[in-house]
Amino acid sequence: MKYINKRVAAVTGAAALATSAFGAGFLGMPAASAQDSAGSTATPIKHVVVIYGENVSFDHYFATYPKAANTPGETQQGSGAKAATFKASDDTPKNINTLANAGLLAPNNPNSAQPERLSPSQAVTCDQNHEYTAEQKAYNGGAMDKFVENTSTDACGTNQYGRKGLTMDYYDGNTVTGLWNYAQNYAMSDNHFSTTFGPSTPGALNLVSGQTHGVKEFTAAGQPATTPSAGSYTVRQPDASGVGTVIGDPDPVYDDCSNSSHAKSNNLAGMTGTNVGDLLNKKGVSWGWFQGGFAPTTAATASAPAACKSSHTNAAGATVTDYSPHHEPFQYYASTANPHHLAPASDAEIGHSGQANHQYDLSEFDKVVNTDNLPAVSFLKAGMFQDGHAAYSDPIDEQNFITKTINQIQKSKNWDSTAVVLAYDDSDGWYDHVAAKVKNSSNTADDAAWCQNAAASGVPMAGGYADRCGPGPRQPLVIVSPFAKKNFVDHTQTDQASILRFIEDNWSTGQIGDASADATAGSLSAMFNFHHERQDKVLLNEQTGAVASILHGNHARGDERSGQ
Repeated sequence: MKYINKRVAAVTGAAALATSAFGAGFLGMPAASAQDSAGSTATPIKHVVVIYGENVSFDHYFATYPKAANTPGETQQGSGAKAATFKASDDTPKNINTLANAGLLAPNNPNSAQPERLSPSQAVTCDQNHEYTAEQKAYNGGAMDKFVENTSTDACGTNQYGRKGLTMDYYDGNTVTGLWNYAQNYAMSDNHFSTTFGPSTPGALNLVSGQTHGVKEFTAAGQPATTPSAGSYTVRQPDASGVGTVIGDPDPVYDDCSNSSHAKSNNLAGMTGTNVGDLLNKKGVSWGWFQGGFAPTTAATASAPAACKSSHTNAAGATVTDYSPHHEPFQYYASTANPHHLAPASDAEIGHSGQANHQYDLSEFDKVVNTDNLPAVSFLKAGMFQDGHAAYSDPIDEQNFITKTINQIQKSKNWDSTAVVLAYDDSDGWYDHVAAKVKNSSNTADDAAWCQNAAASGVPMAGGYADRCGPGPRQPLVIVSPFAKKNFVDHTQTDQASILRFIEDNWSTGQIGDASADATAGSLSAMFNFHHERQDKVLLNEQTGAVASILHGNHARGDERSGQ
């Protein structure tokens, strides 16, 4: 059963030097065979859209789910609009591993500050410490009680909320109303984690390759750097060839707009090895990464690189540059990079090989979402003001992007074969009370007791590659699809590489290899019912996240409630 439906010159020269299949099928469905066409899939899903947000722990957004405070008179930061209320469905699962259900709300939390609810008017907050080592230290060997000392940033800029022990704080369904409503009407996980500890770049690389080892260091001009020391920000634990692991956020070498569009001179990173784009290309499956601000404001010339300086204003009134190079994982690989940020030659190129090399501005997704040219696999990254990252973004702006995008997909001709995956690149250091048992250990100066003890107890270090300890912190994961179970909470342990594994298995691409986390990643399949296609579409208000209408076929009804 198959479902068919001139820095760059230096960089390119350097790149030239560097350059199991899924078996039984999902939920009893047979896997696609090697003889199938490129469009064949192992499930009814022919389009996967991954909306990859920034810097959220599970408890930060779902600490009291499905119970919201519904405090009278609250307004959203920025717009001043009345905050949404939230009323959960009576059949919402009760056994969800939330902070409330664990009995760890104030005054019972073991950390040195108690968790406090953040209101919709406190949407823009300080950015927390989310470094590889700091997050491990916060675990305190599994006691989960040293977050305030290691990850909390309590004071910051104008119009950014802070307080002592801010890392402990959480939003509820009056602020993250959209995500709570998607969880009510589709499927969510309460046991999903970062593949490794650390910030955005490792999280992005784990999504597309399950691998943070294989990085090499380059100068700002794109030349191979001298063999870095063990303490290099760009490359950790390098071997004699200078190949090591990335645990920070160095910008990609194959990107004109790195170093704040060449305003800085920091060393840059390039990845060796394979990513999912390479696998999809080999299989002939269409795909693309679409990111806000990717279109250059100044085009590259023969003598000068492109610049990416477009910006928007967030809920706090701050002007935020749209494009972040270190959020774009495919720009770290020579094989999948679009260094000059070239636009596709035509709409027909989107998703296919061409001058854009599968890397696009977010506006290009709008052109194909309701056409036969929607790529089989699309990764969407909002412009920075809408990506959810604390300090420069916030859950209100993030919600506007997510709801607008999902409404657009649901109204398109492709909805009936699509799965939208809402996931995050890291936790930002926000407190979460759940620790996953270490699967991949490490024992270096970058590691704290949580990972070092695992190594001492015999937990292997996959591939012998250090500084890949994980899983890291717990994060939200929500799937919106006509094949997603309704109001379902999955307890299967998964991580960022589980999304990669779903793509690999659905299109029978094979796996990354080289000790990639895809080989051991948990399955997303429990969140789906591939034998039953739902006929309802739950459309949300793009400003408040409340349910706007529920469509059944061509019919719609309004719904004044936010929670059902």
